[in-house]
Amino acid sequence: MAIADLARLLVLAALWGGSFAFIRVAVPALGPLWLAESRVAIAFVALFAFALFRRVVPSLRAHWRGFLAVGVINSALPFALFCYAEQYVTASTAAVLNATSPFFGATVAAIWLREPLAPVKIVGMALGLAGVAILVGWHPEPLAPKTMLAMAACLVAALCYGVASVYAKAKLTGMPSFSIALYSQLGAALALAPSLPLSPPAGLLSALVVANVLALGLASTAVAYMLYFRLIANIGPARALSVTFLIPLFGVFWGVVFLGETLAANTLAGCALILGGTWLAVRAQLPPSHPVRLNEHQTSSGSVGGYTQRYLTCAAWRQRCLMISSFCSRGF
Repeated sequence: MAIADLARLLVLAALWGGSFAFIRVAVPALGPLWLAESRVAIAFVALFAFALFRRVVPSLRAHWRGFLAVGVINSALPFALFCYAEQYVTASTAAVLNATSPFFGATVAAIWLREPLAPVKIVGMALGLAGVAILVGWHPEPLAPKTMLAMAACLVAALCYGVASVYAKAKLTGMPSFSIALYSQLGAALALAPSLPLSPPAGLLSALVVANVLALGLASTAVAYMLYFRLIANIGPARALSVTFLIPLFGVFWGVVFLGETLAANTLAGCALILGGTWLAVRAQLPPSHPVRLNEHQTSSGSVGGYTQRYLTCAAWRQRCLMISSFCSRGF
């Protein structure tokens, strides 16, 4: 891997891992619904501006129902759930629980698409389940009901990512991933908008909160998507998938360094088991791939940034991209 691509990989993991810290800072002021809405709206505007700049605006009309479904399942619901959860749990805990999404994706694919669960996947899922049990259950004192509900919300959000990835594989085969990323954020913004009057912001926003909201929408969502597209084009989806294992590490790191969160033994143990299980589950899921490059000046309606859309529509990349969010991540 070239040094530039390694740098992109680390920056991408830092941005996606940082989203949990940004949420933790901003959610007390904005509330879960307004923060989730702000994230997807800002991301859509930024991605649409990028498409205009590249003079490649994808078509919306033919697949708007699919974009809306992915927007709701892969962005609106999980983003709102994580925003709710981080009112009661640390950014580190949310980041670690987010890493369970491949287990849910494999389970949903086995039920919906009849994809076989290989033994290595089952072992990986068992390790991940043990990691969740340690993270949730290994405490000297009983957890408060709100904390338990918040952890459950994180797991439901991870389940949403798994369902969305399988839905996209079943219903949006052949659709460019940039189109899905762009219009799913629009769909998420439209889906969340009617709920905003139910949860108005607590008051005036400080400069710190505004900075974290902008960082969440621009850096951890829009810029992260574009970085990931570039990585897919350069090194292929299988190698770019290694970002999955770095996200919770950065999430924990930012929580400890910038938010003063305590790095408890159960967080370390649970993180290790979940990441080990994710590695086993994903290892059997994606075949090796090789990047395909076009001439820098060879662009068309099917290309983004001079790279072939064939990579961006690779089924394996699309499935994994939608699993990791944020979002969009997560988002998708």
